[in-house]
Amino acid sequence: MTVLRRVFLHWSALLSFAVMMSAFGWGVAPLRAEEPAFVQALAADISEDTALSDFYRARDYAPVWTGAADSARRSALVNVLARAGDHGLPVARYDAGALVAAARDAVTEGDRGRLEAAMSRAFLAYARDVSSGVLEPSQVDPGIVRVVARPDPAALMAAVAGDDPMGVLRSLPPKAPEYARLMAEKIALEAAMAGPGWGPLVQAGRKLRPGDAGADVIALRDRLVALGYLPVSAMAVYDAGMTDAVQRFQLDHGLTPDGVAGEGTLAEVDVQPEARLQSVIVAMERLRWMGEIDRSGRYIWVNQPDFTAKIIDHGKVTFQTRAVVGKNATDMRSPEFSDLMEHMIVNPSWGVPRSIIVKEYLPLLQQNPNAVGHLQVVDGQGRVVPREQINFASFSAKTFPFGLRQPPSDGNALGKVKFMFPNPYNIYLHDTPAKDLFSKEVRAYSHGCIRLADPFDFAYALLSAQSDDPKGVFQAALDSGVETMVKLDRPVPVHLVYFTAWPTVKGEMTYRRDVYGRDGRIFGALAEAGVVLGGVQG
Repeated sequence: MTVLRRVFLHWSALLSFAVMMSAFGWGVAPLRAEEPAFVQALAADISEDTALSDFYRARDYAPVWTGAADSARRSALVNVLARAGDHGLPVARYDAGALVAAARDAVTEGDRGRLEAAMSRAFLAYARDVSSGVLEPSQVDPGIVRVVARPDPAALMAAVAGDDPMGVLRSLPPKAPEYARLMAEKIALEAAMAGPGWGPLVQAGRKLRPGDAGADVIALRDRLVALGYLPVSAMAVYDAGMTDAVQRFQLDHGLTPDGVAGEGTLAEVDVQPEARLQSVIVAMERLRWMGEIDRSGRYIWVNQPDFTAKIIDHGKVTFQTRAVVGKNATDMRSPEFSDLMEHMIVNPSWGVPRSIIVKEYLPLLQQNPNAVGHLQVVDGQGRVVPREQINFASFSAKTFPFGLRQPPSDGNALGKVKFMFPNPYNIYLHDTPAKDLFSKEVRAYSHGCIRLADPFDFAYALLSAQSDDPKGVFQAALDSGVETMVKLDRPVPVHLVYFTAWPTVKGEMTYRRDVYGRDGRIFGALAEAGVVLGGVQG
């Protein structure tokens, strides 16, 4: 069945449903309290749902969807459920087809009561999913520790029962401009999938560079044309135009923009629209998880697959630096969450995390008590304990009672400054002496914290909101040589996020590699919940 045929049948069914709803006889007279069959059926059907039971009881079981005056509300719900697939949602969960069948088959007031309950459940499921996400993030991946604000069912029912149900329904999806851009990209990718896609894969098997010619170059040309990076042409040589197109493609995909189509670039060029669509659908779900977060002012945005940290003021990037994130290994991947940055520590000491102490350093100390000599051994009160007083071999990972600390120094693992947003995961942004890592394309090397390529400039940008001389304020603390806290007068929200599909301010899409495999797990869970690729669902 073609996509157009599926779309036609889908919308025809929904139109028939809308007609049946208005012609079902519900518009003849308002429901009266003396009609117990409706009340009994509705009450029985929602008896295990406390929110719905309380809502309907408080209104003496007056209908929201199936009464004489509810035709506009019914139509509004049907229209929204019909477009649930545009949001990458599991449309079968709201099952407009079942509502159509129930309307068609209803004969008694009891049937109508059960349909009233079904429509309320469909509305609440849709409202919850489209506003705050289909999944519980931490159940999909323990590294996603984002707290999701779920809407109150009673408040949703009260709102949709009011005078502007369509306004309520339209207000449910995230307001972030990126969400609408992702939805537009979703529709474009579905169109590509319904047609010829992006043409044959390149699969060159070799690096293509300026000056090359032949079948592989033609295949790359055709793919870049299909992807919108080149105009249609008969060019068969890797010329300046193709070099420029490859560079723009590389920038949009987080690759080194050298204009050479090497293995990594060709692998990204050959990604099919289905895979990009998965990334877009996952990005929409992630934005739904962040639906209640206000990003209208100043905030810090660390997109882990992009390996960048940005300061954004009122929608505009005012500072950006390269970042190193956690290794793709158990207990080292950087988590996803939001918090408030409250201060920075200049000339920090490094309190080695317990996991690193027992897994990496304790075995070394048991072999040689003088190992890792740049670290101090400290007790529970932070006092330095001479190593000769400790028999490291007598302790296990569970019983080792000491901590390790690196005092401020040029070689300190945290560099000269760390940026604090106190959290239970012991994650922060910081400087590093390992500057060579910032030249790499994939920068996943830390134990979980975020290392910054330009930490001093990052500090100046933060302090510029509270000082006319931010560099002087920072430098004074730095020159002291001692550990110094510099407070931010106004805490700045920090968002550690993970988007492999993200639109620019101009609406152009960018893609990144799924370095932790999180997007794959999320899409797998969405598919299990009923999300499908390729346009019309169900």
